[in-house]
Amino acid sequence: MESHEDQLLVALGANLPIGDQTALATLQRAAHALGSSGLTLNFSTFYATPCFPQGAGPDYVNAAAAGPIPQGWDAARVLALLHRIEDDFGRKRDQRWGMRTLDLDLVAFGNSVLPDAATQTRWRDLDPEAQRSMAPDRLILPHPRLQDRAFVLVPLADVAPDWRHPLLGQTTLEMLAALPATDRDQVVPIPL
Repeated sequence: MESHEDQLLVALGANLPIGDQTALATLQRAAHALGSSGLTLNFSTFYATPCFPQGAGPDYVNAAAAGPIPQGWDAARVLALLHRIEDDFGRKRDQRWGMRTLDLDLVAFGNSVLPDAATQTRWRDLDPEAQRSMAPDRLILPHPRLQDRAFVLVPLADVAPDWRHPLLGQTTLEMLAALPATDRDQVVPIPL
């Protein structure tokens, strides 16, 4: 298995259909698109999760992927690829935390902290109200909400349980265990 320094982590989510295609079918197709893009990824189980924030729309289907960072790729290149695939699936960025046909988040790029530890910590420590209205103007890694979200950590535990947050020092499993049981229990595997 690759070391944490060489591993990239991606979160996948969708809660809007594309025509007759369900959110689950969209994630399955997005996983195929990612696999055909030059990335070698292992995918988690698909999970049904309550819409976040609560009441903002239909419930989600979520998954995660982990794999080695391709030689010569940087985080910006991975992010550009994720955005291109989202665009191919009709993603619109009209509202922060809005409903979406596809959401692909670069959760971590090895042990990189971008743009720097102070900026990542500032975004990670934002109060919930500021999180709703403010969006960073650059890539922040690891994803600043990672440790707060069962819908990311439960699937991530399938594919990268021992990945360690470079600033918090906790593994995926440790961050997941720190969440309330009610949050973890709402992320339910989808039988295929």
